[in-house]
This record gives sequence, structure tokens and C-alpha cells, in this order.
Amino acid sequence: MAVQPEGTPCWADAMFGDVEAAKSFYGDVLGWTFGESSSEHGNYTQCYANGKAVAAVVPPMSGQEGHSQWCLYLASPDAAATASRIREAGGEVLMEPMRVGDFGTMCLARDPGGVVFGIWQGGTHEGFEAVAEPGAYCWAEVFTREPGKSDAFFPAVFSYTAKQMEDDGVDFRLFDVGDDTVLGRMAMTDDIPPEVPPYINVYFTVADCDEAVARATELGGTLWFGPMSSPFGRFATLSDPQGANFSVLDITRTEGEMPKITDVP
Repeated sequence: MAVQPEGTPCWADAMFGDVEAAKSFYGDVLGWTFGESSSEHGNYTQCYANGKAVAAVVPPMSGQEGHSQWCLYLASPDAAATASRIREAGGEVLMEPMRVGDFGTMCLARDPGGVVFGIWQGGTHEGFEAVAEPGAYCWAEVFTREPGKSDAFFPAVFSYTAKQMEDDGVDFRLFDVGDDTVLGRMAMTDDIPPEVPPYINVYFTVADCDEAVARATELGGTLWFGPMSSPFGRFATLSDPQGANFSVLDITRTEGEMPKITDVP
């Protein structure tokens, strides 16, 4: 795939204390295969769905051991300029833009509400080689307890335009790049345990949501929500045995009418 417009999700990776266990779990649940680990880059290991790079797993760096979590990277033509806008908008740069060989330049940041995300300025590695195919990334949502902060921050950094879903049951916003909706924002409700930090929930495409959930729970994963049918597909939210949250979505199995969505001035 070509380099994506600025602010478009373009890659995902996660640190795991037990990388081999993570490979076994996601290999069974999402059908991934795995490349050789790169000792030059901290044993970074790419994950493949039908031969296409869709994510990566890596052991934690010294001092970063602990809770595993998927990190979503947003595309940038200039990581240093994006880092400057992150600071100007009230965010925090956790890792300054760092060149990763010829692959590209990465940066890690946190929004004012505590949501951690990555920036990727592509080089020879442009990002996802497949999207919305079984095993590949298809969607992501910012889960935050401070939606107002995220709503101001992300459009200031990435020039997103925003739309709001009209639903009394949830506070859900959509961010667009041009005509493409690229990211969601969900306000965390009181029924989510307070110890769960704000995060970006990454959705991976599956051919059958219920089968994926059954495999994940058999292998020690935890089901938090679903499976549930929606106008966007049948989905469920889980965590893997090492605590990393993710969702699975069967985009072919839609049900119900699309909700009303209005532009945000």
C-alpha cells in the first residue's frame, strides 16, 4: 500500500513479555504467520496475514516491562513537525522522533486525556500491506474518559474534521481525513473498571467473529463485550492472555440501520 494521508492509521504493534506465547495466540486466533525477529531492532517481529505484513510484536525494552497493549501508529509526512503540533495541542511526546534504519521514523505520544499512540513517517516500510482482509487491521477507536480533550487534540494535530453519532446510549465521534473516516472516539462509561487506562482499541478483521472469540477464550483470552451484530459488522472486544486489549470484526455480517451521523462545526 502507498503512504497514507496524514493522520490515517498505518501500523500497529505491541510489546509482550512472552513474545512466543503472543505469536502462538494470535497465530491461532487471527491466522498470522511471523517473520524472522530483527535483533538489530530489538527483536521486532512482523506478523503476516496471507503473506502481507499487518502488525508486529516485540519484547519490552528495559524499564517498560509490565502491561501489554497494542499501539496504533498514525501516518505523518514529517514526524518532527507532528511532534511539535502534539506539544502545541497539549499532548506529550513520550519518545522523540527516531529513525529506524531505512524503514522510517517513529515517535510515541500521549494525548491530554492519557491515550498513547504512535506516529510513523514511512520509508521503505510504508505500513499495513493489507487492510480489511481476514487477519488485517480494519478499524480503531480512541477509548477515553475525557472525550472533550481528545476531541480538541486530534483535529488540532491532524486537521481531522469531526462527525458525531446521534445515539443517547453512547458518546461516539468520528474523525475524517478528506472524505475518508479514519478513526473513532468512544467515551468510556462507568461500567468500565477504573483500573483500565484510556487506550486506542484496535480492530482486526476476521472471517467469523464467533469462531474467533471461541478460539481466543479457549486459549486464555478474556471476552469483555460481544459478540454483537451492528450495521458495521459483527464484533467483540477481548484481551489476550497477557492483557492486551483488541477487538475482532466480521465486516461481512452487518445488521440493522446505520445510525444518524451529523457534522461537528
